[in-house]
Parts: sequence; C-alpha cells; structure tokens
Amino acid sequence: MFSQRTLKSAVRAVGVGLHSGERVTLVMKPAPVDHGIVFARSDLPGSRLFKVGPDLVNDTRLSSTLVDGDVRIGTIEHLMSSFAGLGIDNVLVEVDAPEMPIMDGSAAPFIYLIQSAGIVDQNAPKRFVRVLKTVEVVDGDKWVKLTPHDGYKITLTIDFQHPAFKRSAQTVELDFANTNYVSEISRARTFGFIHEVEYMRMHGLARGGSMENAIVIDEYRVLNEGGLRFEDEFVRHKVLDAIGDLYILGQPLIAAFSGYKSGHAMNNKLLRALLADPTSYEIVSFDKREDVPSSFHDLPPLSI
Repeated sequence: MFSQRTLKSAVRAVGVGLHSGERVTLVMKPAPVDHGIVFARSDLPGSRLFKVGPDLVNDTRLSSTLVDGDVRIGTIEHLMSSFAGLGIDNVLVEVDAPEMPIMDGSAAPFIYLIQSAGIVDQNAPKRFVRVLKTVEVVDGDKWVKLTPHDGYKITLTIDFQHPAFKRSAQTVELDFANTNYVSEISRARTFGFIHEVEYMRMHGLARGGSMENAIVIDEYRVLNEGGLRFEDEFVRHKVLDAIGDLYILGQPLIAAFSGYKSGHAMNNKLLRALLADPTSYEIVSFDKREDVPSSFHDLPPLSI
C-alpha cells in the first residue's frame, strides 16, 4: 500500500510576518489518518479550523490566504509547497498571527523543520486526484491548465520586461519523475521590485520584507549579495508557488500543469474549475508501489 504520511513529532519555529513585520510562532503537529492539512489560529481560541480546500482561499492579492469572516491565515503557499514536496497528507498547523512566517522567502526552512520532526507512514492509502480531461482558465493573456498525465509535470512561463529577468530563463519544464523537489525547487525565493516594496510599506504592507527573505530588484539588477541561488530562480519560485497553490486541493495531483503569467488567483480558479466538473477527475489510491506513477517514487525517505 502506498500510504498517507504525517509528522513523527511536533516542531516549532519563530519568524516574522512578511506584511505585518510582527513575530509569528508556528507549530506543526502530527495528525491522524484522513485528518488532512488543517490550519488554526492559536491566538484566537475557538476560531474555525481551516481544513485546506480551494473554497477557503478567499484572498489571492499577495498570497494564498485562508479567510473565514474576520479570521485570516495568509501566505500559506510556501508551507503547502513543502508538504507537497515531502508527501505530507495529515498535519495540524498552528500560528499565532494572521499570516505564516516568511522565513527566507522559500520553502527550504519548512523542509528543514519537517525533516527535523521526522516523517512517518500511516496505516491508510494515500489518495490522489487524477485529472481525466483538460481543464483551463484564461484571463486576458494569462492562462493555466491541467491535462491528463501519468505522473506530475509542470511547465511555466513568466514574462517580465526587465534587464534582470532577460538575463534569466523565464520558462521552465519540470517532470517530477526526474526532478528532486528539495534540491531543485524548495530553495527558490520570492522576489519583488524595490519600488513596489516602498509603495507597499506606504500602505502598511511588506513591513517584514527585506533582502533576508526575498530577492530584491532595482531598475537594472538583483540587489542581494550573492545574487541568485539558481540561474532561473525567478521562474522556479513561481513553480514553488504553483505546487503549493495546487496542493491546497488537499491531495496530490496526477496531471500536467502548465501556465503563462500565472499567479495565486489563477491557480485557485483552476482548482475550482476542476472540482466544478466531476467528470474531469477521479480519486485514486494504489495497493502496490509499482502501480504509483514514478513522479511520486522519489519522495524523501521516512524517519527511522
């Protein structure tokens, strides 16, 4: 049986919120079979528990944010991306603020935390969402789509008319049958233009943003000492975001995802379009490991 996974033990970290600039405490705890990925506000006792699903993402202006009335948990996509990359199905995530800590702007610190906690198999089959026919969302010149594929593959193009981007590839195609998420995706950082950061701060946002947790670009170049972690780090971070946004489905996709100038809003609309047509997908699990698409064979090893 290809099994569900959770953490071996609880793990805690403290960081800063990207927009508030305030201290955020994050705690991740093991969870039982079929619990799913659930977020909670530990500073608001009695508030709703958010079991991830596309319908709860009701703010995509700057990140993927879970919203229920006045209760918010923002910037969940990097942590969700790390859960996808490590095959985590069941976990309780508690934060004491309205947004996740930004850490270094990538998923790598979350990968470290999860691996420090350990990963264990559970006595229940992992469920996948297999896409059966093409689902597409178009908005002007932007588009995203899911197509049937016996595995997991992402093709993504960004389009920035800026000197720093013209020196970097803006298209990437990654088949996870031969791509390692931890080494090739998780370290790619979020990015922003310095004039946008200044504008957001004037409006009470990005108070926690710095070159410690983002790639910062002026009119001509990357300002961070040491430059980029990957030659094509910009588009790889968009892949990291897409993986996290798509994992808000709550189960891994067996499909090919492709997009042009996609973002959180488009990714969420795509999931909603998929779920709106029951003939476009099926839920599957596998009794034998050899029947599982090879894209999922390279999940990192479990704790001993």
